[in-house]
Amino acid sequence: MQSPREILTDLWALAGGDPSALDAVTLTGEEPQLPSSFRVAAAAQASIAAAGLAAAQVWKLRSGQSQDVAVDMRHAVVECRSERYLRVDGKPPPPAWDAIAGIYRTRDQRFVRLHTNFRHHRDAVCQVLNCKPERDDVQAALMQWDGEAFETVAYASGGVVAMMRSLGEWSDLPHARALAELPLVSIEKIGEAAPRPWPGGDRPLAGLRVLDLSRVIAGPVAGRTLAVHGADVLLISGPDLPAIPWLTIDTGRGKLTSFVDLKREQGRDNLRDLLASADIFSQGYRPQALAALGFSPPDAARISPGIVYVSLSAYGHAGPWAERRGFDSLVQTATGFNHAEGQAAGVDRPKELPAQMLDHATGYLMAFGAMMAKARQSREGGSWHVRVSLARTGQWLWNRGRVADGFKTEDLKGETVQPFIEEIPSGFGPLRSVRHSAALSKTPAFWARPAMPLGSHPAEWPMRS
Repeated sequence: MQSPREILTDLWALAGGDPSALDAVTLTGEEPQLPSSFRVAAAAQASIAAAGLAAAQVWKLRSGQSQDVAVDMRHAVVECRSERYLRVDGKPPPPAWDAIAGIYRTRDQRFVRLHTNFRHHRDAVCQVLNCKPERDDVQAALMQWDGEAFETVAYASGGVVAMMRSLGEWSDLPHARALAELPLVSIEKIGEAAPRPWPGGDRPLAGLRVLDLSRVIAGPVAGRTLAVHGADVLLISGPDLPAIPWLTIDTGRGKLTSFVDLKREQGRDNLRDLLASADIFSQGYRPQALAALGFSPPDAARISPGIVYVSLSAYGHAGPWAERRGFDSLVQTATGFNHAEGQAAGVDRPKELPAQMLDHATGYLMAFGAMMAKARQSREGGSWHVRVSLARTGQWLWNRGRVADGFKTEDLKGETVQPFIEEIPSGFGPLRSVRHSAALSKTPAFWARPAMPLGSHPAEWPMRS
């Protein structure tokens, strides 16, 4: 079984990093950190260390200065549960899930998971089931359905659900085989452009402009990570788009936030203007959704030659499920994690990982890929496309091996988490939140801007220094 350093070494090689840079990295801590049969702590540490090392290498390109990077395993896994430790004006998060979200049995005694935190997803499920949005009604309606048939029809109707599969059942699907052919982080050249000069600044990503078109956890974590190293990250949302407020606060640290209505030509013009002078375009929408609006990767490369375009998907960009909507909890359910964790814990029902690890690790891998592609752009020129997916990150986590007796590990308690918490102001009130866990010796990571309510800033870039 690979050590965290060996996992990091493979990530670094995948993105074409200089092997000698790994000498500057110190990884501390031991597994396991959380009750799980999977190596969630190693995945947290390696993915955050990869992003931190990429930031250090960008700084070396810009300044000629090398620096050390250190990541503590416990701090990393705490950061990968940052949303549960957030406090706003001393108050804990409200209930995270919609009333009918979660696990149900079907007629053929399978389990299905519903994700209904966005109202249109809840309405789609209730329309398929022809029932009221109440748990007892949903369960009764699902007893008229077989699991896979419901999953198929619900997806086709705009719902977001998953049937629980074992790893074997998942691996037998054509999509799993297609996914296995994809790299964990894909970095491809998609156009010609001259190398862009680095802007001025005293941090690795200072002066770099990042458009963040993402919601929930993975994509927003990527933007938050780029912001912690100094990038000007502009989160673009729409006035009518649903959001999960607590996650918006947690992942909004370091970002500007503007409303742009992409349903209107004026809004699309506004986004094109922003894109024309952006360095990184990071998005978590299904591919055809943005392409229909004129913001596909080739479109972006024409509008902004030299752009780094980062795409997040649930199930990868190839295979029969490539267009399926999905969230971390559903990908865990569909790909075998919930089944395996339930077996390891000795329970006859789905059991979740103790962190939204597919989301968080994918977010750090997005930021890692974005920075490595930007470094290549500065040396070679070109426009670049970085692709990651929750399901491919899940496959990577599966392949790191299992933890024997992982469920004998106690969950982290408040006093063990406290050293990683900072108190900072925000547009929502005082925040107690998790500090970033990658420690860089010459350019310390910090968020220069407070989290603010969506739409707090004009849709324009700040002046470069």
